Amino acid sequence: MTVTATPRPTGHPGYSQTLPREPESAATARRLVRTAMAAWGLEQDMIEPGTLIISELVSNAVVHSRLASIRVMVSQPTPSLVRLGVVDRSKVLPMLRTDSDGDQIHGRGLVLVDGFSHRWGTDLYRWGKQVWAELEVTS
Repeated sequence: MTVTATPRPTGHPGYSQTLPREPESAATARRLVRTAMAAWGLEQDMIEPGTLIISELVSNAVVHSRLASIRVMVSQPTPSLVRLGVVDRSKVLPMLRTDSDGDQIHGRGLVLVDGFSHRWGTDLYRWGKQVWAELEVTS
């Protein structure tokens, strides 16, 4: 698998990788997040929430996407933010579930994303979407 880096206005590269739409891709996505954050010299305490967030975003894409692959993206759009995103070919919007059905084992990942990120959202495209979350850079 190939990791690509693109220049960003902050001087930091962005990292992205196309992965198979399967649960095992979450491990590769976590490694990509760790690699990017280490390359940017970010604090160790950002890695755990970043890897948790990307795992949840990948899991959602695995369940809800239509095609055989997804794209994971990690960038630092400003010196104070890291953006983690997963692009898929589904136009179904993610929903933050706040119900407390104790028997429900799926559907609470976005609650974790919401709790650990500075903010999160969805960018819609003609052919699909990107679900992203941002972490504030700690000094």
